[in-house]
Amino acid sequence: MSDAPKRTIGTTVKQYGNKLLRFIRGQVRSDEDAEDILQDVWYQLSKVVDLEEIGSMSGWLYQVARNRIVDTYRRKKEDSLSDLTGDEEDDNFRFRDILLSDAQTPEDQFFKDIFWEELMRALDELPENQRNVFVWNELEDRTLQEIADQTNENLKTIISRKRYAVQHLRKRLQALYDELDNL
Repeated sequence: MSDAPKRTIGTTVKQYGNKLLRFIRGQVRSDEDAEDILQDVWYQLSKVVDLEEIGSMSGWLYQVARNRIVDTYRRKKEDSLSDLTGDEEDDNFRFRDILLSDAQTPEDQFFKDIFWEELMRALDELPENQRNVFVWNELEDRTLQEIADQTNENLKTIISRKRYAVQHLRKRLQALYDELDNL
């Protein structure tokens, strides 16, 4: 056995914790997300049976952090788009499925085109402030906090505008969902 000190989770956290947190904070939108991701990294490290088997601890930690960051963005994107369709059990065909899918047939492309047209018409029916919040959040991928900061509005006001926009779009696009169910 070598004279080098045995690697432990505690020493690893002390050695890499602050640098890793700064790295994560630079990649995500909020301190809360950064802290959650860092906790996930430490949890993954705690599941490793023998820390000595990890060749490059910093490389391993940063790779796990990158993977968690990507997972967080995917999950947030899916969550925000799912706001439009309500409960998964109630909707057989999802808004996200229409917008993000590749059209496999001319009929698929035709329906996707109609859906986009109806979405744009429905957006035009909204008051400008609700439409802007929805577009910025869903289509331009800005956070609600970023929108609040940009518009100098209260975050709760922005959240409320998004909710009203989603309610309108859900109601307005329901006919398309119903039509699709009848095909």
